[in-house]
Amino acid sequence: VQLQAFGGGLVQAGGSLRLSCAASGRSFRGYVMGWFRQAPGKEREFVAAISWSGGSTVYADSVKGRFTISRDNTKNTVYLQMNSLKPEDTAVYYCAPAITIATITSPQFRYNYWGQGTLVTVSS
Repeated sequence: VQLQAFGGGLVQAGGSLRLSCAASGRSFRGYVMGWFRQAPGKEREFVAAISWSGGSTVYADSVKGRFTISRDNTKNTVYLQMNSLKPEDTAVYYCAPAITIATITSPQFRYNYWGQGTLVTVSS
């Protein structure tokens, strides 16, 4: 089982990036998928999540109105469109699956296969 996040890079404040997370080795059919991030010196935090159907999404307050999560189940891929980026969005971004949105948004959420993530750097 492997989730690989990619699409990060260096962008100026106010710019945009689209991250992708592709699953290999298995299908995450029926799973909620979420994005997390970890800034230097800080703990990993929840960013956004989307239900299997795409009909339900949830965002951290810090990214509401700027980030959009989506998924293409035919490609086993989840996306994070990030607009109006701020320097405080600088972090390594990761994706993870979960059974429910309640699970993935819980502070007790744990996942053992985070992978390398993708680095997003926003310059001021």
